[in-house]
Amino acid sequence: MDGQAPFRLMEPDRLTSGAVFNSPHSGRDYPAGLIRRSRLTRRGLRASEDVLVDALFAAAPAHGAPLLAATTPRAWLDLNRAPSELDPALIRGVRAQGLDQRVVAGLGVIPRVVSEGAQIYRGKISLEEAEARIQSVHEPYHAMLGKLLARARDGFGMAVLFDCHSMPSEALRAAPRVRGACPEIVLGDRFGAASGRALVSFTQRAFERAGFTVARNAPFAGGYITQRYGRPRQGVHAIQIEIDRGLYLDQAGLEPLPVFDAIQARLSQVIGELVEIAPRVVGLAAE
Repeated sequence: MDGQAPFRLMEPDRLTSGAVFNSPHSGRDYPAGLIRRSRLTRRGLRASEDVLVDALFAAAPAHGAPLLAATTPRAWLDLNRAPSELDPALIRGVRAQGLDQRVVAGLGVIPRVVSEGAQIYRGKISLEEAEARIQSVHEPYHAMLGKLLARARDGFGMAVLFDCHSMPSEALRAAPRVRGACPEIVLGDRFGAASGRALVSFTQRAFERAGFTVARNAPFAGGYITQRYGRPRQGVHAIQIEIDRGLYLDQAGLEPLPVFDAIQARLSQVIGELVEIAPRVVGLAAE
């Protein structure tokens, strides 16, 4: 990535919360080398991008919490995958054994396909190149995220990571209905393993007060980031937030809808409540 930092860190003027907001899939600085080597256009590569999620949650610093956002696109490296999730169908020198279904599907740490299933590359890449991407992007990003969470826990008695994503509307077709409606927000806590349940309930109520329909853990229960950092017994909780792209985005043109500012304002209301979790609601973590 030509020496660029793989993230932007937006800090509050005054840190007042143990909440940390994270947008690992909103990166849109596409390397020229990727575009040259790809079978896809830039628009095609963006099919995996959580378009404008960093903008949706941009109010976090104004409410006293940091926002960490990727600049590196997911099509180059997926920050929500373990560095060991290497795809032998894409990377020369990787042995095909013990692979999970995400890697088999082409969605490893170096993706072989975009989320719509289209192949990214014309051929394979070397293991050395894959390792270089992990070293230059994955490692510094997660080092910063770990540092932010440690600071939050030390300063406020606990840390709550809100891992922010978007989901295509079509992914919700088979989702369980919430009081007869399709969910607009899906909260994932890995079925209670990544966060205290009362904290997830607090989060759900905050979204519902802003008018959103909320489901838990279906169809998304949380990925690598939620699994890696969610350690409730150690004072670090992780909750994945998925928002329906159809609420704010023209999903064909990848342009914001006229209601974007209104959705952003509703999310700012939610953020204003969520930042109260760590300084004032520490007792919930024990429930």
